[in-house]
Amino acid sequence: MKQFWSPNSINKNKAMVENLQSHGVITSDEVAKAMEAVDRGLFVPDRSCAYVDSPLSIGYNVTISAPHMHAMCLQLLEKNLKPGMRVLDVGSACFAVMVGSEGRAIGVEHIPELMASSIKNIEASDAASPLLKQGSLAIHVGDGRQGWAEFAPYDAIHVGAAAPVIPEALIDQLKPGGRLVIPVGNLFQDLQVVDKNSDGSVSIRSETSVRYVPLTSREAQLRGE
Repeated sequence: MKQFWSPNSINKNKAMVENLQSHGVITSDEVAKAMEAVDRGLFVPDRSCAYVDSPLSIGYNVTISAPHMHAMCLQLLEKNLKPGMRVLDVGSACFAVMVGSEGRAIGVEHIPELMASSIKNIEASDAASPLLKQGSLAIHVGDGRQGWAEFAPYDAIHVGAAAPVIPEALIDQLKPGGRLVIPVGNLFQDLQVVDKNSDGSVSIRSETSVRYVPLTSREAQLRGE
């Protein structure tokens, strides 16, 4: 995994985003604004490591993705994250900021303690907290492989863990014209982009090779499998 900056030289969220821009990782102004608005340091146990371009453990055998992967996924989904759109995210508060107060962002966590931690962290975010309070952003305990049917269909679905195959439930919950970004594979993984066409058919392409923790059952996750 490429390291874009020294952990000792960067300790601010804005500087992290600017470095991603300077290296061509972030090319979208809207993605840059969203990542600047949501301080990554609020979502990791050790803030001193928050702005390094690396995945970090957040407990229960779960990691927060590296900043460059957040940026890549946000940019892949940008056209489906316009104000007022609906997003299902097994991953990052930046998606809620992009769809705004007129949209709806649904987060899904397997582990109740992680859900509680996510809510606490969002409440500390100036950008995301108002969305949580008014109900346009909500976090639920559930199996990410099953999505969250209550508010489907979604314009965008993002998954921050690798499935062996693309879950059919997520494709079913995607709106025609919508896009799903999900890592797929076991030992070898690809970040796959799934576009649902107007007739309900889907087009799938691989964006890049990646390495994510597995999208699995709650019990397997707790065992670290």
